[in-house]
Amino acid sequence: LICEAYNLMKDVLGIEQGEMAEVFDEWNKGDLDSFLIEITRDILKFKDSDGQYLLPKIRDTAGQKGTGKWTGIAALEYGVPVTLIGEAVFARCLSALKDERVNASKVLPGSSIKFSGNKKEFLEHLRKALYASKLISYAQGFMLLREAAKVNKWNLNNGSIALMWRGGCIIRSVFLGNIKDAFSKNRQLSNLLMDPYFCERISASQPSLRQVVAQAALVGVPAPAFSAALAFYDGYRSGVLPANLLQAQR
Repeated sequence: LICEAYNLMKDVLGIEQGEMAEVFDEWNKGDLDSFLIEITRDILKFKDSDGQYLLPKIRDTAGQKGTGKWTGIAALEYGVPVTLIGEAVFARCLSALKDERVNASKVLPGSSIKFSGNKKEFLEHLRKALYASKLISYAQGFMLLREAAKVNKWNLNNGSIALMWRGGCIIRSVFLGNIKDAFSKNRQLSNLLMDPYFCERISASQPSLRQVVAQAALVGVPAPAFSAALAFYDGYRSGVLPANLLQAQR
């Protein structure tokens, strides 16, 4: 999600790296305060020995240690839609196809639409979209924990798990404390999005997520994780889904 936000700043808004660093620095003072936002700010500011920014010199192919893959496999085994982590893993897989992507970039057409809105306004949409998507990703993760606990007869303390992640983990962030509070108030909470605090926050943020996903699609900048977050949100809040047609086809 953070990589996609960076890419949208770069390819939709055309923001220079130093300004991007300032944006992430500002974001780190609010709801998005986290280890990964903090180091993203520092990476964007970092210059090589020749005085040039280091980031553009780093090859855009990412490997993986396996944690995302294992989570995705577990999600499929337990039948839980952990779509954001799945898309993040597949985005890394796609990044690894560097030579194919370079060839395709010379042949396959993209969008001719350019961003024409208000830059400051879009950055605020992007901040809220990142917050909403991050919340949805945590909600999916706890759905997986809940299903695994049910199948394996585990008695998990989700509030304590959230605090454990806050202790010194790469995903530590300020709103893990809010997650702890949500599960402390209601140990039987079916989904984080249904907690009154988070329901209010996602309600306020989801219009911005729609703006970001729509703009990314129009301009032709890939945003698979943001898109997956929105698709899950709209699917989860749907009282009726077209799976009745799927069942009829079967």
